[in-house]
Amino acid sequence: MTEKLRLTLAQLNPTVGDLTGNMAKAQEAHAAAAKAGADMLVLPEMFITGYQTQDLVMRPAFALDAMEHVAMLAKACDTGPAIGVGAPLLEDDLLFNAYYILRGGEIIATLRKHELPNTHVFDEVRQFSSGPIAGPYSLGNVRIGTPICEDAWHPDVPEALAESGAEILVVPNGSPYYRNKYDRRFSAMVSRVIENDLPLVYLNMVGGQDDQVFDGGSFVLNRGGKLALQMPLFDEAIAHVDFEKGPEGWEALDGEKIVPVDEWEQDYRVMTQGLRDYMGKTGFKKVLLGLSGGIDSAIVATIAVDALGAENVRCVMLPSEYTAQDSLDDAAELAANLGVKLDTIPIKAARGAVTETLAPFFEGLEPDVTEENIQSRLRGLLLMSLSNKFGEMLLTTGNKSEVAVGYATIYGDMAGGYNPIKDLYKMRVFESCRWRNANHRDWMMGPEGAVIPVNIIEKPPSAELREDQKDSDSLPEYEELDAILELLVDQDLSVAEIVSLGFDRAVVKRIEHLVYISEYKRFQSAPGPRLTHRAFWMDRRYPIVNRWRDNSGAET
Repeated sequence: MTEKLRLTLAQLNPTVGDLTGNMAKAQEAHAAAAKAGADMLVLPEMFITGYQTQDLVMRPAFALDAMEHVAMLAKACDTGPAIGVGAPLLEDDLLFNAYYILRGGEIIATLRKHELPNTHVFDEVRQFSSGPIAGPYSLGNVRIGTPICEDAWHPDVPEALAESGAEILVVPNGSPYYRNKYDRRFSAMVSRVIENDLPLVYLNMVGGQDDQVFDGGSFVLNRGGKLALQMPLFDEAIAHVDFEKGPEGWEALDGEKIVPVDEWEQDYRVMTQGLRDYMGKTGFKKVLLGLSGGIDSAIVATIAVDALGAENVRCVMLPSEYTAQDSLDDAAELAANLGVKLDTIPIKAARGAVTETLAPFFEGLEPDVTEENIQSRLRGLLLMSLSNKFGEMLLTTGNKSEVAVGYATIYGDMAGGYNPIKDLYKMRVFESCRWRNANHRDWMMGPEGAVIPVNIIEKPPSAELREDQKDSDSLPEYEELDAILELLVDQDLSVAEIVSLGFDRAVVKRIEHLVYISEYKRFQSAPGPRLTHRAFWMDRRYPIVNRWRDNSGAET
């Protein structure tokens, strides 16, 4: 008689700190596993607490509460399939990122994460102690080894499990998105499979948490790296995978294989899901934003409608005497296409009052960026007033190019609670608009079709804070600016290396200077979803006070 094993993989979206809610999700998944006749339910890393908890997990009361919820889950699910679930473990004054195996109302095994990631958005060396490499545990007639997330990226941990008798590797993860991350994960796990000649289950969580979005995409690999099961990106899903033991060991039977979507759809989904979960998990229901008739506010408005529905999005046009008629027309057309409410609040009178109030102090001085910023700050003031009065969270609309070089007004257009495009360079904003106009998915709550007017995409970008202003008056063309920023910020290349690629040294040095002197603005900016592995905030942490500049390649 053939030996068999059924695992239920629960690719779910927990909420940080909602221990009771996360436990309830685990119980629902356990019921689905029991109904399917599974031998074990597999849940993601740190599922009981949600992930990432940052320093919250270091509070002893929080860790102990989470451990109590693990014990409660074991008792609540004392019959049916075993459960694997992630949660902290506090013992002997040491804190571990742990994975608990529950069966028969008890915790039958506790595994401790060995390799602690300490790069990019991860601070696990700060938060946790490294545990020993645990051996495999028995589930009926099979021995399962469970490297926890980062453990599986290091060959020594799966190798130790295989050498100590593991027959299947089950890897629970809390792995957040950045562009093309799925391909890197898949390649790394194929390597582990080939090195150890064992099948592997990779289970990832989904959902947004602050700046990070966990993208799911769980999969099962057989020997040789052959794909047996592929779960969807971003969606909550439960899948059952059957293993049979043959002459060469355990093998997963083929299941559904959902083809991952391309990077443009992944980015757009991250921006949408990030906003949706940020709203849902913080308790906000509605948003508002300033709609300028420009491309950045257009994509943010579209993302907001796709995330929350048109009935939960308010757009506000705040024209000054410098606002072009086509900006008014474009904003009105976009709002009509999206089906959102559009209010108009002219700022000319308020700007005149501020200018008059400051006139005695500015007498004899030429107008400059100060007067331009008054307009932006008035808009921020009015939008924040609406936010306070109606309980609608204000969205900011600055793209990564502007955030990088400080082409944004602190306490003005930077005011707000969340920025969906914070990690999207300007040229990718244009392409994302084109992608959205050409594509619609069932996870979008907005209308189908080309919702963003072509004129918004094609006209030269302008802040419209003075007569005939263009962004290119103050910055290089965005094609050049973005190329330099990607090399300087995302790839950490030196000035000399960037110049060697054909860029003008004076332009590169100017951009480098703008990036460094704008750190104080980014320190006070709203969070937004991480799209790259060098996003501003957790990925890239620079001092505000910094006099160093890169003089590599300078003439001597």
